[in-house]
Amino acid sequence: MILVPENHFGEPVAEHYDAQTADRYEPAVLDPTVDFLAELAGDRAALELGIGTGRVAIPLSRRGVTVRGIDLSEAMVARLRAKPGAERIEVTMGDFAHTRAPGAFGLAYLVYNTIGNLTSQDEQVACFQNVAEHLEPGGRFVIEVGVPDLRRLPPGETHRPFTVSPTHLGFDEYDVAAQGLISHHYRFADGRGEVRSFPFRYVWPSELDLMARLAGMSLRERWEDWHRRPFTGESTKHVSVWQKPE
Repeated sequence: MILVPENHFGEPVAEHYDAQTADRYEPAVLDPTVDFLAELAGDRAALELGIGTGRVAIPLSRRGVTVRGIDLSEAMVARLRAKPGAERIEVTMGDFAHTRAPGAFGLAYLVYNTIGNLTSQDEQVACFQNVAEHLEPGGRFVIEVGVPDLRRLPPGETHRPFTVSPTHLGFDEYDVAAQGLISHHYRFADGRGEVRSFPFRYVWPSELDLMARLAGMSLRERWEDWHRRPFTGESTKHVSVWQKPE
């Protein structure tokens, strides 16, 4: 039996999502992402898992890449569909660990820690298998995700701040035994406060490599960021590319 993940990106989150992630739309962040993905896609179609409001999909489509998406949240996809250029992008509603989108793809990708929205190892493994079934021979799978920050977690403590500003406090709560993570967000604007928490499963680069192998793919390249800076022991995130055999 397949259990559909809980949708944590309903209307209350979707309403403010683009505004609250405005820094991700800055050219210095978005352009290298799109450049990287467009180069890998070439003249083949791309599939975005967790397409959301289309931050990456729409500019990638403008580069001439045929983009399709999978997403669980009707509210997020409604924002995508309201944007110029969205008419070129087909979206299949459902859980991206199991849902099948029509067609075959030269590229599939998950950005901005979205792999962690699958909160069990079984679901993450299923995602890799689902991607492999979508990819054409030689197709690539790209994930952008943070490296677990456990080195900075003192013994006996479970919380780490990741954002501290007058309008936004963010804390990650770790469950090391279960490899779980809850991101707590406290936002303040116009004299009002908002509290939201999102569960994740953090995952190590080597664990992702094993998931890829189980799905018949192998690591092609790994970088610290979209600029292809070298990945090191000090890197706080990675952009990894696995490939399906030709």
